[in-house]
Amino acid sequence: MSKKTTKSKPAAAKETSANDKARADALAKLNAKPATAKDVPETPTAATTVAQAAKPAKGGGKNAKAAKGSPTAERGAKGGKAAKGATDAKAPKAKPAKAAKPKRISALDAAAKVLAESDHPLRAIDMVELMHAKGLWTSPGGKTPEATLYAAVIREISSKGKDSRFKKADRGLFFATGKGG
Repeated sequence: MSKKTTKSKPAAAKETSANDKARADALAKLNAKPATAKDVPETPTAATTVAQAAKPAKGGGKNAKAAKGSPTAERGAKGGKAAKGATDAKAPKAKPAKAAKPKRISALDAAAKVLAESDHPLRAIDMVELMHAKGLWTSPGGKTPEATLYAAVIREISSKGKDSRFKKADRGLFFATGKGG
């Protein structure tokens, strides 16, 4: 015959922990506190935002950077962001207008100009060298700009057909048709 043993619950389970008490107290405060005009945050103006930013935050530490009027700072959350304009007391300076840079010409446009000026058909590598020598276009650092240009010229010929700026003279040789920009 075996004895049946009953397990009794530990006495600590019946008692409430300190965390539970703190939670209950906080809930009681929230529920018991009626909303007054003092508790309702007003919309901050530039003067109040600057004034709030000048005051040190409660407790310092990580929450010292958070704006006082923000809900994040009020509940003590970590990493709160400052309100807009709270860190900048100075008005933003107007930036001077930049001079308009001339638009960079594309490799295809430069190739069309080089071929239009040439009296004989050119290969892609010769077009790239002439574009660089005339200052029309330089490669942004690619290893094979001639292959890219060749592919772009072939793509324009196949997509635009008779309206293309280029025409294939022979294998790898192109000349200008005089059409387009």
